[in-house]
Amino acid sequence: MFRASDEYRRSQVSIAALFCCLGFQYATWVSRIPALKTRLDLTEAELGLLLMVCGAGAAVSFPLVAILTKRLGSRRLAVLSALGLGVVLLALSVTPNYPVTLLIVFFDGVAVGCLNVAMNAQAAALEVKYQRTTMARMHATFSAGSLFAALLASGVTSLSSALSAHFGTATALLVVLVLAARTGLLTDDQKPVDVPESSGKRRRGLTLPTRVTIWMGLAMAFGTVTEGAMNDWSALYLKDSAGAAAELAPLGIAVVSVMMVLARLFADGWRTKWGDDRIVRVGSALAGAGLAVALLTGGVIPALLGFACVGLGIAAVTPCVYVAAARQGSDALALVAAMGTTGLLAGPAMIGFIANGTSLVWGMGAVAVSALVVSVCSTRIRFPALADA
Repeated sequence: MFRASDEYRRSQVSIAALFCCLGFQYATWVSRIPALKTRLDLTEAELGLLLMVCGAGAAVSFPLVAILTKRLGSRRLAVLSALGLGVVLLALSVTPNYPVTLLIVFFDGVAVGCLNVAMNAQAAALEVKYQRTTMARMHATFSAGSLFAALLASGVTSLSSALSAHFGTATALLVVLVLAARTGLLTDDQKPVDVPESSGKRRRGLTLPTRVTIWMGLAMAFGTVTEGAMNDWSALYLKDSAGAAAELAPLGIAVVSVMMVLARLFADGWRTKWGDDRIVRVGSALAGAGLAVALLTGGVIPALLGFACVGLGIAAVTPCVYVAAARQGSDALALVAAMGTTGLLAGPAMIGFIANGTSLVWGMGAVAVSALVVSVCSTRIRFPALADA
């Protein structure tokens, strides 16, 4: 029993390191966007395209990820893609021009897509193998990696403004973290447990998605629409629609982020007590209803309370859906991850179009509707029941 517990903790820490790597790498290069913009003399439109290309790389990586997961296994794919993210940082530090930068960032998106699927497959397999919930805390580790990257960026840039110094240091830390975590990763992927081997049609090596997989993909897409839109539009809503002072506007992002991190730290215990299905259904309903009430009420304080409801309610949606998708197999997991990335990309733009045609209040109303759609989709998903970690 003690040996099993030790092996579980070792694997848990190693897999958490993968989540930390992804958050750390992405936040590292995004934190230096102003430096890249100045160095390459980019316009706002070119910068927007750069960010979109990264997301597009992750979104279109679905077929490749599904094939690589089957051929390499999630363990090797996770290590290779994480090291690839380190190569991206080094390439960005010496990129000569904008077209090359677009290519580098597209590769970054593909590597992000690969690592995203591989690390979630590892975390889901860990839950199945030891029958313990841990996925939500893994996603909290992603946020911790982003925070560490921000602190490192601040510290390194205070000593040197050179991208090579910053990205070189970050790459070295990334490689050390990946290699240290490698030995604790699970060597054998968990086989799909909710789908019989004979079920499903195949074409060109990929399993056609089942209705359950499509429902999971929709839940993931609308969940990430909610997350992404809150990060991109909450500050502007506070300033332009709720009448907050300029110095208070960033509190919207802060409230959502803090509530999401706290919720993910405790969500695994909630999953054990109430079940993934109830956590997703009630949580997303809370997010949608809380934000809707805040928009109808108006004002800064109601807005912040509504944002807190969103952070608290939507935090466990992604971890729970990833676990359910992983139990359907690598194809389902890759497709659900791709739809999540698509939602993260499309969400902010969709809110912008709605706000431009009506007002930002209606745009944020669409965010509330997205959260409620997640609650509806969750009723069509079979979630596993596991013990607490």
